[in-house]
Amino acid sequence: MHGTLQPILEFSGTRYSYPDGTEALRGVDLQVMPGERIALLGPNGAGKSTLMLHANGVLRASAGSVSVGGVAISDSTVRTVRARVGLVFQDPDDQLFMTTVYDDVAFGPRNMGLERARAEERVHEALHAVELADVASKAGQHLSFGQKKRVALATVLSMRPDLLVLDEPTSNLDPRARRHMIELLRGLNATMLVATHDMDLAWALCDRAVVLDEGRIAAAGTREEILTDEALLSHHGLELPWAVRLVV
Repeated sequence: MHGTLQPILEFSGTRYSYPDGTEALRGVDLQVMPGERIALLGPNGAGKSTLMLHANGVLRASAGSVSVGGVAISDSTVRTVRARVGLVFQDPDDQLFMTTVYDDVAFGPRNMGLERARAEERVHEALHAVELADVASKAGQHLSFGQKKRVALATVLSMRPDLLVLDEPTSNLDPRARRHMIELLRGLNATMLVATHDMDLAWALCDRAVVLDEGRIAAAGTREEILTDEALLSHHGLELPWAVRLVV
């Protein structure tokens, strides 16, 4: 279907066990192609966050491989990989640590060695993309949780990655902030892998869906194939999106 296109991200027989022996990933095969938006679904403890942390080398596979643009993640390639794969953590406080929002968003471009004017351009572009240019001089801890989530997204957008990897982007947001985040993500021209329990986000944003359970891919297909299959979703602790329930 994708012809000669190369996956941006590919998991091949990927396994991972935590130091206590817990098997978090048990042979995952998954490709993310340019332009795709894939929802990664599954119950708590399914291995979603572990998979996310493999996408840019925070964790390394115990067996199998993870590659970005055809290049396997290793000690020698991880720096390059992290410039191509932007990981947005579930908790924005894991991502924000500088004295101002501007410095948080500028950290990545500066670390890449961009000259001042180019780094400023990246920051300006990223903060406008998340509609927070007016808080650039504020300290992250003075923002609302929803604003923090958007700034965390901006810190990754400023790197202009080939792939956005988002871990629960709407978790713990109030209804208005949640709607705002969904609309922001829909408006981005980006390839995405999105781990979420928010089935309405998955329906609104993604064209493909993958169900992960007990470290294995239990199902994969188009948005319609997966997100309208009530029996499948229920079996894995998930529910139909509201948009589907209203039709059914």
